[in-house]
Amino acid sequence: MNIFYWSPFLSEVATVRAVLNSAISISKYSKNSIKPYIINSVGEWNSFKDEISQNNVGLINFNKNINTYKELPRYGFLKSRFSYIFIFIISFFKLFNFLKSLKKDDYIIIHLISSLPLILLVLFNFKCKFILRISGYPKLNFLRKILWKISNKKLFLIFCPTDDTRKFLEKNNIFNEKKLFVLFDPVIEFNKIQNLKKKRIYETKVKKYVLSVGRLTKQKNHKFLINNFKKIVDIEPDLKLIVLGDGELKKKLINLSKRLNLDNKIIFLGHVKNVYKFFKNAYCFILTSNWEDPGFVLIEAAATRTPILSADCPNGPIEFLSSDMGGYLYKKNDNENFIEKFQLLVENKKNKINFHKTKILFSLKKSKNYTNFRHYLNLSHIIKSN
Repeated sequence: MNIFYWSPFLSEVATVRAVLNSAISISKYSKNSIKPYIINSVGEWNSFKDEISQNNVGLINFNKNINTYKELPRYGFLKSRFSYIFIFIISFFKLFNFLKSLKKDDYIIIHLISSLPLILLVLFNFKCKFILRISGYPKLNFLRKILWKISNKKLFLIFCPTDDTRKFLEKNNIFNEKKLFVLFDPVIEFNKIQNLKKKRIYETKVKKYVLSVGRLTKQKNHKFLINNFKKIVDIEPDLKLIVLGDGELKKKLINLSKRLNLDNKIIFLGHVKNVYKFFKNAYCFILTSNWEDPGFVLIEAAATRTPILSADCPNGPIEFLSSDMGGYLYKKNDNENFIEKFQLLVENKKNKINFHKTKILFSLKKSKNYTNFRHYLNLSHIIKSN
């Protein structure tokens, strides 16, 4: 049996790591009964070649021009849409011919830029089985809704990242509910975390800080956090904010911190490879996203026993934290409630309230559902039972 992953990308979003971890988990735990491959459409996976090769994952190259991917524009709505359309066009016939070569016991799991394989699925007949992986919280615009509905009959399975997403799709009558399965993303490996979180932080000398991790985009809602950080400092004057991540809003967010006279309190460190050492030493982790499903950084914070303050955004945080059992949930974009929940976190932490420790242990236990091994067991079970 072969499993092929289709997931072209412009920036290294969480889905990229999920795809790679999924393929690695199959290679590591299937005992050679399943062979995983990643399709490299325009060179987007070139920077992962060594890791892919070391973990015995196959890489199928559609385009030999290694400069194609590097030249594509990434930031901005129109520029990114141009790049998506370019990938769609240049990969159309190559993907069609590749799918035609696959056998009945082969699977292709569709992650990003799903419109291309789904259109091919609707227009043509293939022997292999198609699995649609819903990545993140799905926005049901008109075109997506139509494409998903007309491809429903030919799709073998649909994987959802959370149970709330599955229920959302059932409620909107998009897919046959018998084809819908919850499959948690492979996010963490505890043996690696143990080593990574012990590493020393060289990027800054700040000792007491709250942590924000994620791409600097509208979805992650860093603007809300920066606008409220002045009030956080009033509660805990020694605290600073460390922001890990890059994105198109970086310059605007830096300028906002300057206008609010917080540039000496907020530190933008950009993308860092080892986030676990920052989680381990953080006063708490704050997630202000407008939507997450459930958010890799939420799981990483839980796995490192970092206290979590999160927006109750759809769909993942509420489900992962089981309301307030695994962290402190505030009403999304509610300034007053955000500060109230932060104040509660501070008081519980200072007074060493057992309830605070219970939250940390609860989220740690939930994070164990997102290991590579657990992902492989669930993926193989779902496929074999269908």
